[in-house]
Amino acid sequence: MSANQRGASITVSKLRKEYRVAERASGLGAAMRALFRRTYKSVVAVDALSFHIEAGERIGFLGPNGAGKTTTLKMLAGLLHPTSGSVDVGGFIPSQRKAAFLDSVTLVLGQKQQLIWDLPPADTFELNRAIYQVEKADFERRVGELVELLALATIIRKPTRELSLGERMKCELVAALIHQPGVLFLDEPTIGLDVAMQVVVRDFVRQYNERYGATLLLTSHDMDDVMALCPRILVIDKGALIYDGTVEELVRQIRPEKRFAVRFTQPVLAEDLSAFGRIVKLEGAEAILALPQDDVPQRAQGLLSRFPVIDFEVTRPPLEEVLSELFLRGKKP
Repeated sequence: MSANQRGASITVSKLRKEYRVAERASGLGAAMRALFRRTYKSVVAVDALSFHIEAGERIGFLGPNGAGKTTTLKMLAGLLHPTSGSVDVGGFIPSQRKAAFLDSVTLVLGQKQQLIWDLPPADTFELNRAIYQVEKADFERRVGELVELLALATIIRKPTRELSLGERMKCELVAALIHQPGVLFLDEPTIGLDVAMQVVVRDFVRQYNERYGATLLLTSHDMDDVMALCPRILVIDKGALIYDGTVEELVRQIRPEKRFAVRFTQPVLAEDLSAFGRIVKLEGAEAILALPQDDVPQRAQGLLSRFPVIDFEVTRPPLEEVLSELFLRGKKP
């Protein structure tokens, strides 16, 4: 990868995207009136959003449905113009869509595809080579590396319609990386994939980031994606930033506790366990307790000495639970 294709920093300042949406009452009469006179309302998708990402960082971009994640990614990729505010990606203003900028970024939408249904992925790769004007030798080297990393050698000559969802997603990634971009915007890249294929895609994305120093901004509702790939997360709700930091710090602020999963030799009673911590789950001889973070060793030791234990594991609360509580609070912790 050439120097100008290395990962780039991203700076977003007071970014806002507002849509003008037609509205009308239900019923035939309202539909007829709307033919001649429409009323509109403004819908804010992104509201005064500001953050900075250093070159080469892997960032999780999280939020509930409708929070503005995909809208933000499309503005960062130059597909949408902001209503106000500014975006800088590696020194470029994305909405200007300069050729050098387009050569440096890629946007992969997990629910959209660029592969041509009746043609093999290899033909789409060739098409993208022509679009991005990649030299033939560079193209063959890059495709060879990507196909090897994703184990695609046996399928890229098959028609896309004959591929499984996981195979298509891997080929989508190759097609998106033909021009070896330094900035990756990935929107739900593992959606619909089975567990094994999710692991393959995560490993590939991490290897690409580490090999080329590419900057990664990832949205996903699968928290395993985030935990595996992103040391830092940005969380938005209703278009506004409500958290910027590490997963560990967010958990500490929202749920300052540890989960103690334990398996006993025989069933235990809830009233006996409750003295050691909050019971999250109890089914026969298996239990999960929430223990105060600052008192885990003492409580765990007391529990292990009180009950016949076969196995146990200490983990942090699931990120899904932490995010749900953050959204309910509706403000930055």
